[in-house]
Amino acid sequence: MAARPPLALLPHLRRARDLADRHYAEPLDLTALAAAACVSKFHFLRAFAAVYGRTPAAYLTERRIERAQDLLRATNLTVTEVCVLVGYSSLGSFSSRFRALVGVAPSDYQAKFADGAPRIPGCYVFMHGLSDRTAIPEKRGENSGS
Repeated sequence: MAARPPLALLPHLRRARDLADRHYAEPLDLTALAAAACVSKFHFLRAFAAVYGRTPAAYLTERRIERAQDLLRATNLTVTEVCVLVGYSSLGSFSSRFRALVGVAPSDYQAKFADGAPRIPGCYVFMHGLSDRTAIPEKRGENSGS
């Protein structure tokens, strides 16, 4: 059984997990997440898995698929558009991960919720940032103009 990391490391792990939660659609890798936690990537991998019960890659995948489920239920976006919005560059990879975690193909999942209820138009999602894809945040210390 893996040893639990010291309590002092927990805020750093939370910072990396929060980065994954906020920027899941971006190309995050182990190096970027470990940098957010201010530890080596190998120590980060072991500590994250010990605390959260899954690897950082598995956590990020789950987050992306959860968001894809939300978009497939609530919008009229195509599966391909959802795939790209949640950070996948390959429709095949997205579909296989979705099926493995949810139990059905993304198109079948979307069809299950096609009950005639109004959905958020895809153009609205793209125009108003409902996809969670936002501009790069301003650096601290810069005047935001407000």
